[in-house]
Amino acid sequence: MNAPAHRRRFSWLPRTLGTRLLLILAAGMLLAHGLSFALLFHERATATRAMMLSNMEDDVPLSVALLEHLSPAERTAWLPQLERRTYRYLLRPAQPGSALASERARQVAGLIDDSLAHRYALRPRAVSASPERYEVELTLADGQPLTIEVTPSLLPIARWLPWVLAAQVLVLLGCVWLAVRLATRPLVRLAEAADRLDVAGQGDAISEQGPQEVEAAARALNALQSRVAAHVSERMQILAAISHDLQTPITRLRLRIESLDETPAQERLLGDVTQLSQLVREGIDYARSATVSMGTPVQLDLPAFLDSVVGDYEEVGKPVRRVAGAQATLPTHPQVLRRVVQNLIDNALAYAGSADVGLTVGAHGEVSIDVMDRGPGIPEASLAAVLQPFHRLEPSRGRASGGTGLGLAIADQLARALGGRLILANRAGGGLRATLELRRENAAVRTKPALESI
Repeated sequence: MNAPAHRRRFSWLPRTLGTRLLLILAAGMLLAHGLSFALLFHERATATRAMMLSNMEDDVPLSVALLEHLSPAERTAWLPQLERRTYRYLLRPAQPGSALASERARQVAGLIDDSLAHRYALRPRAVSASPERYEVELTLADGQPLTIEVTPSLLPIARWLPWVLAAQVLVLLGCVWLAVRLATRPLVRLAEAADRLDVAGQGDAISEQGPQEVEAAARALNALQSRVAAHVSERMQILAAISHDLQTPITRLRLRIESLDETPAQERLLGDVTQLSQLVREGIDYARSATVSMGTPVQLDLPAFLDSVVGDYEEVGKPVRRVAGAQATLPTHPQVLRRVVQNLIDNALAYAGSADVGLTVGAHGEVSIDVMDRGPGIPEASLAAVLQPFHRLEPSRGRASGGTGLGLAIADQLARALGGRLILANRAGGGLRATLELRRENAAVRTKPALESI
């Protein structure tokens, strides 16, 4: 199925809301900051130009009049005192050049002519385009050439100004980051709390602190959790009550069948009653697993724990093997964990005839208990469905093998009660790998060197 058009249109955007807000706000504030300084520098250039024209209008007539009254020898001594930042006077002809090209240069030449009351024949020339430099030549009364060299430029920038601008940009980015973090952090906490929502109602309530919108969403999620927990509890109580009430008539039915003559029909009836009894027992187990009492976790040595579970099966002659793996300890609930591992081993024995049990520790400290078999495996499309209650696969995993469709559902429910998850995957070469993964945030893990299997 193709992705929606709006999703393809914005596929270039970051995935997280915080990053999107950070980019949008930072780009907007930096753009506004840049426009402000562009206007500032434009105003600075305009003011510099106006200042230069005003100074030249007053200064050029006085300087030329002074040089007219000085002797040629005295003029040379006075030139440094008449020099300004953007123009100076030279006692020589203007350098070769072209006609003035810029409007500003023609305006300056016209200003000089007006300030001198048009008493001199001016000969302006553009000497350099970058940086801009042009010269205006005139001839004094005694015939000596005088050149006014003009080099327009902005007022020099203070050395501290770039550092101030950089500090302002950093302050802006810091404020944007802080605003985005304050806005998105309650949403992140709310999403994490919603992800930990316990349908059995045994989890902690979501904190209702934060902005009004987040507080309202947290209250709604807490109310939803309560309603879902009440609904699940009601269904489990009905299932447990029905399963419990069925045990008595099933037992009477078994006794009556056993009192009949031994015939093939009696044997088939006993088999049906046995399957019905197993279904009732697992129904009760499933109902109990939804409201299991966890208690206080204890620090558990997982290798020793798995050795104990595997040893129980070996004592009764079951082909269950402990394979080599890592060592780890973590705080957990041993009785609940034992039920999960036993359910996975029983499932492997029922459909494959044997089971291998191993322990691994991931790169981020997560602990995985693997129960592996070489049975028929599960179709990829059904790996998630088999974790649902009363789901069976035909013909490889049907009633013929004694399955009720509750073993993996119970294991999955107990795994979530432990704060972990159950992952099913087909093995290369055939068979199934059932992995109980206990996440790092739910388990304090201490890894040790791997030991050989027992």
